[in-house]
Amino acid sequence: MEKRYFTIAEVQENTTVDSCWIIHGRRVYDVSSFIQRHPGGEQMIVRRAGTDVSRDMAGPPHRHSSNAHRWLQQYYIGELSTDCGAQEEEEEEEEIFSQKKQAVRERSTANRESNSVMDARCKSVDPDNDLVNWNKPLLWQVGNLREKYDEWVHQPVDRPIRLFHSDFIEACSKTAWYMVPLVWTPVVIFFSWYCYSELAQGNTRLFTSITTEYSIPVHQYYFPFLFLIGMFLWSLVEYLIHRYVFHMKPPASNYYLITLHFMLHGQHHKSPFDGSRLVFPPVPASLVVMLFLAAFHLLAPGAVGMSIFVGGLCGYVVYDMIHYYLHYGSPKKGSYLYGLKAYHVKHHFEHQRLGFGITSRFWDYPFHTVIPEEIFEKSH
Repeated sequence: MEKRYFTIAEVQENTTVDSCWIIHGRRVYDVSSFIQRHPGGEQMIVRRAGTDVSRDMAGPPHRHSSNAHRWLQQYYIGELSTDCGAQEEEEEEEEIFSQKKQAVRERSTANRESNSVMDARCKSVDPDNDLVNWNKPLLWQVGNLREKYDEWVHQPVDRPIRLFHSDFIEACSKTAWYMVPLVWTPVVIFFSWYCYSELAQGNTRLFTSITTEYSIPVHQYYFPFLFLIGMFLWSLVEYLIHRYVFHMKPPASNYYLITLHFMLHGQHHKSPFDGSRLVFPPVPASLVVMLFLAAFHLLAPGAVGMSIFVGGLCGYVVYDMIHYYLHYGSPKKGSYLYGLKAYHVKHHFEHQRLGFGITSRFWDYPFHTVIPEEIFEKSH
């Protein structure tokens, strides 16, 4: 593809939300599709439209990660034009660079065949020269990456992912964000009414298995407290699942565990802005919800256990909505959600082994996985 050149005047004609170009070094990028997702808010980019953002990205105070620099390359559209002589010299340098790049690719092919080192092509943001074939479902390919998988999956790209060959199964693995409240809010309301009605009858008591004399009656006005306990317990479950299940490090030799990890959460880290995969689809979610319901029925049968369960279910709905908003929303600077968005972006782009809290950072503190404040403040 022939390289395109733009003058400063052409770049500065694109300084709006709908058409936003920036310069980094002498390279020009069209970041129009990204500005809404930027953790600092779209105005932070729009104010710098048409200018060189090299210093802003290098910091201080906002040092961007290596993944953020890689991410930027996906929006490359051309070079900043120079005078004719300089342009000819630049084209000659580009030709030399292309020859070196081809040599690197040839060496990378040999490395890939021996499975000895990380394939250099994995470090580029070029879907045509990645470790996987993006024209085919990825789920059955990632297990073959072996020791290269962990690094590859944490180098995010801005493109949709297809997991399955079957169109039907693929459709079941994706969903729009509004399906979560549409499906589960009526369930939460129904079970809340049911639990409140059961408690209102005055027949529910705690510790009846010990002795009736010491049993404690549970009235309907206890329901809000039981509901909040359920939401609090969900926040712990959210943290534990995110840290120990979603962020397990599958053995490089285990094809099936790598495949499972990618299906559960790896695909989200590889493509964090795939809007159809940011929330849990209702079909598989219903199976998980039924398992939790069965567990609660065994551990705490009756209206008390159900009240805690429905609070946890509400916590899950809140979690999924906040998670979606942290990727696509533009919270007001200084707000609680603004801090959460910046924190979550750091988890995706730089600190994948820290910052597991989504709806709050609360559990990151006792489990010692909070992103250090000095790192967070300087580099988000």
